[in-house]
Amino acid sequence: MDAFHFFATSWVSPELLGLTALGTFLGIYVGAIPGLSVTMAVSILISFTFSWDVNNALCLMVGVYMGGVYGGSRTAILLNIPGAPSAIATAMDGYPLAKKGLAGEAIGLSTVMSVIGGFVGIIVLALAAPTVSEFAITFQPRDYMMLGVLGIMLVGSLSGNSLAKGIFAGALGLLIGTVGLDPMSAEERFTFGVVDLWDGINPVAVMIGMFGVSEALHQLHHMDKAVVKQKISRIIPKLSDIKKYLPLSLQSSFIGVIVGALPGTGGDIAALMAYDHAKRTTKDPKVPFGEGAKEGLIAPESANNAAVGGAYIPMLTLGIPGDAVTAVFIGALFIHGLNPGPMLLVEQPQMFWFTVGNLTLANIFVLIFGLTGIRLFSKIVECPKGILIPLIFLLSIVGAYAINNAVIDIWWMLAFGAFGYFMRLYGFPVGPVILGVILSSLTDENWRRAILTESGSLGNFFAHIFTSPLSSVLFMSIVLIFVSQTSLWKKHLKPRLFRSK
Repeated sequence: MDAFHFFATSWVSPELLGLTALGTFLGIYVGAIPGLSVTMAVSILISFTFSWDVNNALCLMVGVYMGGVYGGSRTAILLNIPGAPSAIATAMDGYPLAKKGLAGEAIGLSTVMSVIGGFVGIIVLALAAPTVSEFAITFQPRDYMMLGVLGIMLVGSLSGNSLAKGIFAGALGLLIGTVGLDPMSAEERFTFGVVDLWDGINPVAVMIGMFGVSEALHQLHHMDKAVVKQKISRIIPKLSDIKKYLPLSLQSSFIGVIVGALPGTGGDIAALMAYDHAKRTTKDPKVPFGEGAKEGLIAPESANNAAVGGAYIPMLTLGIPGDAVTAVFIGALFIHGLNPGPMLLVEQPQMFWFTVGNLTLANIFVLIFGLTGIRLFSKIVECPKGILIPLIFLLSIVGAYAINNAVIDIWWMLAFGAFGYFMRLYGFPVGPVILGVILSSLTDENWRRAILTESGSLGNFFAHIFTSPLSSVLFMSIVLIFVSQTSLWKKHLKPRLFRSK
């Protein structure tokens, strides 16, 4: 009974209810602006709310977090500019739907599935937090390294018709991600003596350039093409569509929870893995993936919102952040005199259940605010190209500068925008480049840690892979995904395995 009382605290207080609603509303529109990350927004809020009551501060920050993760899908669908890395996979099929005049339907469907994913993450947090956190801490550096490799194997799902071009693009992304000071030894890598490269190349600047600027340059070839009128007759998805896609949404949500609970991962990796899962498990989609498949929209949106609940699990039960935002939340909890970790559930169970209730409330506000303003937002796509293309450039420049308030990020954004334009021109996919940049540090750092723990012995490294059940499963998954992308699998093995009886 006490748990329910703490759960409902923010629901029955008009002040807490209003702060949660305000935070969610602001989060959606902050998340929709490229470069204005949720991490940045929550960090700024700490300086404004450190003197507030702890419940008031957490309500506002939780609302911004939930709203911001969802908000990145808006510009991903409408302009092909992901508002956050977790919306990269959303743009793959969301933007083609908008180009077909189905922006309203795409946003409505992504909203409902995002909320379903959010609820799955919250339910797992409430019911299985200790169990999931115990599973998360069993991950060794070699497991994180293999998780990164597993993510890199998703390049096949993002490569379009040419796996070779996709591998090249993914390798290029890995190379870009290694630029800067070595995280282990602080030695310079690919900096060529340029001090501005010591901090590396910001992945968000690469993302904005590759998706936003390259798209704007590509649209210059179609200035005379008629504007596609958006069909906004129905925003709330049909019940039949929700039932049809619910199994995929639930599967993707569980992927999101598990990946989100792993420290140092987050919604971006969860969304990409869910997209790959949808592509592999969906038989005969009505529309091919990459051309407006609804499955390609539903899977990442369910996963990245479910990852929010997953990221809270290690934060509240172990005191270990699941992603960058929960790392900031840990700082906020310490400022307010709380100590997240194993003793939180014992000494202050009210904070655990208050957080669960507040996340649930914020998720409901995501549904309410997510289904409003769609008609106005969809008008962006109907703007004449003479207005829309400069708008994309303006948003891209503002977003790139907002990352670190540094002009160098604008130059990188423009450079990668031009490079992405030529990649598109010659049939190279840009998605794998971003995938490589995101996964580069996870793979590189944990590979180095794994080898150090084995005293530099590759023999011991592989021996421990096969003596650990978790490592063995990850290794076999990598092998199976690699084999499934070869011509041998497509021509011989797959037809035999899936031959109808």
